[in-house]
Amino acid sequence: MGTKVLLITPPFTQLNTPYPATAYLKGFLDKKNIDSQQLDLGIETILKIFSQPGLSSLFFNIRQNPVPLTANADRILALSSSYIATIDAVIHFLQGKNPILAYHIVQRKFLPEASRFQQTEQVEWAFGSMGIQDWAKFLCTMYLEDLSDFIQETTDPYFGFSRYAEKLGRSAASFDTLYETLSAPQTYIDEVYLSILDHEISKYEPDLIALTVPFPGNLYAALRCGKWIKEKHSNIKIAMGGGFPNTELRSLSDPRVFEFLDFITLDDGEAPVENLVNFINGRLKPEDLKRTFMLENGIVSYKNNSACRDYKMSETGTPNYHGLPLSDYISVLEIANPMHRLWNDGRWNKLTMAHGCYWGKCTFCDISLDYIKLYEPVAASLLCDRMQEMIANTGINGFHFVDEAAPPSLMKALAIEILSRKMVVSWWTNIRFEKSFTRDLCLLLRASGCIAVSGGLEVASDRLLQLIEKGITIEQVTKVNKHFTEAGIMVHAYLMYGFPTQTIQETIDSLEMIRQMFAAGVLKSGFWHQFAMTVHSPVGLNPAKYKVKKNSELTGTFANNDVEYKDLSGIIHDKFSFGLKKSLFNYMQHTGFDEPLQKWFDFKIPSTTIKPDHIENILNEQELPLFRSNAKVLWLGQLHKSAYYTKSKKGLQREMATVQLINNYTEVSFDISKPQADWFLNILPRLSDLSKPLNLEQLKSDYESQGLEDFELFWDNKPINTLYKVGLLVV
Repeated sequence: MGTKVLLITPPFTQLNTPYPATAYLKGFLDKKNIDSQQLDLGIETILKIFSQPGLSSLFFNIRQNPVPLTANADRILALSSSYIATIDAVIHFLQGKNPILAYHIVQRKFLPEASRFQQTEQVEWAFGSMGIQDWAKFLCTMYLEDLSDFIQETTDPYFGFSRYAEKLGRSAASFDTLYETLSAPQTYIDEVYLSILDHEISKYEPDLIALTVPFPGNLYAALRCGKWIKEKHSNIKIAMGGGFPNTELRSLSDPRVFEFLDFITLDDGEAPVENLVNFINGRLKPEDLKRTFMLENGIVSYKNNSACRDYKMSETGTPNYHGLPLSDYISVLEIANPMHRLWNDGRWNKLTMAHGCYWGKCTFCDISLDYIKLYEPVAASLLCDRMQEMIANTGINGFHFVDEAAPPSLMKALAIEILSRKMVVSWWTNIRFEKSFTRDLCLLLRASGCIAVSGGLEVASDRLLQLIEKGITIEQVTKVNKHFTEAGIMVHAYLMYGFPTQTIQETIDSLEMIRQMFAAGVLKSGFWHQFAMTVHSPVGLNPAKYKVKKNSELTGTFANNDVEYKDLSGIIHDKFSFGLKKSLFNYMQHTGFDEPLQKWFDFKIPSTTIKPDHIENILNEQELPLFRSNAKVLWLGQLHKSAYYTKSKKGLQREMATVQLINNYTEVSFDISKPQADWFLNILPRLSDLSKPLNLEQLKSDYESQGLEDFELFWDNKPINTLYKVGLLVV
């Protein structure tokens, strides 16, 4: 009998959809005929705690072990019977299983309310146009957050819905604090998820448990699980991989970590996990392992068999969500931020268009690591095969492509493939704001189901963007965002402050750029974060070039990634955090555009040097079409009708035609000469065959073969250059 693998996502990542790592690995292991199961211990734990039996047990435990309470916690405890009575209904509603409960919830008499509901007065207006379902979902989210606050105060200070004991794992150069915490008795929350783990192990009897740890907020629970498994099931081998070890544990040397684990793997998990299975089976020796830490003779040893190659993206198989409770995930709505809503609301299949980043130059990014450095795209046809397989398996036709930055050429090919197959999907991804995203490409992406993109605008300063080697300019970003927005695709921008050499003036000017973009409607969502130096980034590898100084070299025996540094300019960038985030919150709610920037800060700031119409002027610049002979010409609309007639002028007669084209939301009618109309009406069906798209050069040749002249004049003049509105696209 072969080795059985149990793939586990420890508490906690997301409430609304599974983190995809275990699904990716299960798809690969299935292809290799390796027996595997997967468990999202996070959602299972949440559903067990936030249930009538779970809350009854929680409140009973607190009464049996009383602690001093704040007034807010005392109120929640006093209303415990109301929470117990309503919790199942709230969870079912957030799972989408009882939508009519929304009418009851919004009356504000059904749910018990504590301190989190004070936020409702600030944002209630934002839900006026969003409807009862959204308002009810927000109120239920505040209800759960009240209970989360209560658990933190009374039961487990580390509890959080998407981050559990995160601060223990973040920048933990030493393992001491984690080790001490893990040596303490189990918390109430620990006991809950370990009881679930006990049940799953007894049912499945795995030989190898593989824990994925994407974030610091999963680390504590993963190690707690490892400790329990070693105590209760010493025959089971335990491996850990994922985003956290990939970035933080590359120089691991503390042997105590292996009191909780047997192996830690780095980077892509397929080959390392396959080798571990074969090692456990006795088919491989330790030196045959791939990118794997293990303990040998009390010393941490790193094994990386260079002869063992990684699998190509086309070889890894389709992610398989079998065994995960897809209908039981809960959608929450924390704030009125459009992109955060996509992250937290609804269930999404996760896929990757390409491994790594096709750009790979940004100086703040970990571009020296393989997960970014090694770029490998997947063919659009294979992507669509996988999408269709996942839709059949999950019943979900929404996709989040979790790329570092999705390549525009592949996005175009994917959109054409989706439309060719007549698939009905919704999808979103991360991009670079580069000039390849033309008006017509954005319209094509929207037609294929693209609903949103997120990308790094970062410092919103041309000087700093050049220093970052982002490869974009403010003008370029503005025009690209216009193309996306006018196509109906929401744009979210990642924003950064405090990049090395950034001046106070540049910070304020960046804010003004953002204000103008939101005011113009070409940005819908954003999030500010402060620059952090990492050891694997160009800034971290060569700080002197960026005029910063490391406080010390990383010499930790556990996690080594974030680097403490001193900005030699002496600017304290932290103080801008509140004002930047407060202003952005208002801009996302379409307010505060006319307020002076000084309003958002409680200290004196300089006036912006950016002209108030800077972004507007960029948007008003005419974009001249370029004749790109290899550009594909696609027809996504429909011919409504055409009619021929004779036009007389000054005794001269000319045969003409009226052509009317339509799509789902508009129509265009125009007149052209009969010979041109004959050619146009004949070529139109060929342009609608997306499996064999023609390019402009082929179109020109066909046009001229009919004895017609001046194709460029015909194509770039009215009325043809307005037909993008009804689906005639050049991409």
